[in-house]
Amino acid sequence: MKIFSIIYKNYLSDILLLSVAVIWGLSYSLTKGLLDYTPVLLFLVIRFGITFLILLPFTIKSLINTPKIVVLYGSFLGLILSGIFVAEVYGIKYTTATNAAILISLSIIFTPFIDIIRTKNKPSSKLIIAAITSVFGIFILTYNKTFTINIGDILILIAAILRATMLTSTKVFTNKFSINSLILTQVQMGIIFFISLLLLLQINTDILIPLAFEFWIPMIFIIVFCTIFAFFAQNYGVKYSTPTRASFLMGTEPLFGVLFAIILIGETLTLNIIFGGLLIFVATLLGIKEDNQL
Repeated sequence: MKIFSIIYKNYLSDILLLSVAVIWGLSYSLTKGLLDYTPVLLFLVIRFGITFLILLPFTIKSLINTPKIVVLYGSFLGLILSGIFVAEVYGIKYTTATNAAILISLSIIFTPFIDIIRTKNKPSSKLIIAAITSVFGIFILTYNKTFTINIGDILILIAAILRATMLTSTKVFTNKFSINSLILTQVQMGIIFFISLLLLLQINTDILIPLAFEFWIPMIFIIVFCTIFAFFAQNYGVKYSTPTRASFLMGTEPLFGVLFAIILIGETLTLNIIFGGLLIFVATLLGIKEDNQL
């Protein structure tokens, strides 16, 4: 029965990690629209502040009984996540969607190499080929004949490195400590809220909360699905997967982002999207298959 339980958890983790990619792919379109109503840091404060308050009644008792060392490690992961969100959202603001999609995809390559530092294992040639293929697919997917480096590009690159670090660190943390995924999510939400609020107060004393109906409908969706569900799913999925496998599954996020743009915004289905998407899909399957053999 134990072997069936392991198989079930492995498949469930794959489904959850892939669902995170789908939901976060959708979040790009939603976030872009919400930034028309509010600055980046206030957006983060609202998103993660409300998320923390929603989860508090379900987690406060467990949080009180959670060992301090576990909260400390969870807070460290929250700091990494804070860096990811601040760098990524500001990066998207200051660069093109094409550059952002290409650079954030580099987390797929960074993850195996960061994990190598931890495990001291040499990556297989097939794994490297799969990672490069995935990034090449995203390049084709988003290619628009221009590519320049600016401050936004640098911020997205930093976010990609932090994203890879986050996956590896989460795996180390969940292996070392027995902690409920919801509790881990709550600690992370609290840290992101605190850091975003601290930064906001440092640079902006005139804080106005948007009241528009058009702002709060997508914001509620982002809070419930793109934040609460997605972070819980990611923490649970990484716990029963590997950083590399999780990276490849979640690396399909830009593909879903483009698909939602076509469906919701009416963008044209081009040869770039067809061939780039196919390469991402193939690379993901290769990465998962090779990871199973490690």
